[in-house]
Amino acid sequence: MKNKTLALIAGLGAVIGAGAVWSYDRLTAPGGADQARIERVVHDYVLAHPEIIPQAMQKLQDQQSGQAVAANRDAITTPYASAWAGNPKGDVTLVEYFDYNCGYCRASLPLIADLIKRDPKLRVVYRDLPILSDESRVAARASLAAAQQGKFQAFHDALYAGGPVSQTSIQAAAAKSGVSLAQIDVPVVDAEIARNMQTAAKLGMNGTPSWVVGDRILSGALPIEEIEKAIAAARGA
Repeated sequence: MKNKTLALIAGLGAVIGAGAVWSYDRLTAPGGADQARIERVVHDYVLAHPEIIPQAMQKLQDQQSGQAVAANRDAITTPYASAWAGNPKGDVTLVEYFDYNCGYCRASLPLIADLIKRDPKLRVVYRDLPILSDESRVAARASLAAAQQGKFQAFHDALYAGGPVSQTSIQAAAAKSGVSLAQIDVPVVDAEIARNMQTAAKLGMNGTPSWVVGDRILSGALPIEEIEKAIAAARGA
């Protein structure tokens, strides 16, 4: 109970300022106020200002997400071969974790294209996260083989344009984009998929599309304005 109380106080302090509640450091320092007094202050303030609870919890969530992203930065933002788009030296990187059987990921294709068009300093990194079906993993292997062959974007667009993922649609996308499926190094690409799965778990991702920009983790099909806001925040950090 004490840890939860102190965590809430830390979040509340971040939202409403040090003047509203004692600082987190002071409360946890030797000789600080006793637990009952701390809880009474928090209780009374929250009752008077219930609107701060979502703000405090979002602040805590953002802090925790930022720590997870920082600890796994290279695994998140370093592209696999040619699985990236936009400016290779962009000052902000937007990472999409996607599944080829995800309709929301397919719907995000024009959004990503618009972001790149509107923001010449943006780099986009694609990370295969095949969590929806066995066909998703087969498609991810082909996608990573395409990345190794320098043809990721062509295959990516062709497969999404081909409708539901199947062996037939994967082969058709490979033929259209000039990708040789005979060159799939299964152990290597499976190792990459496993790394993506492990990183996604550390970041608390439970669906696709999921996004990382700066220190923030976003989920779902989002309006372009929300992603641009996150990009601007990352750029200003």
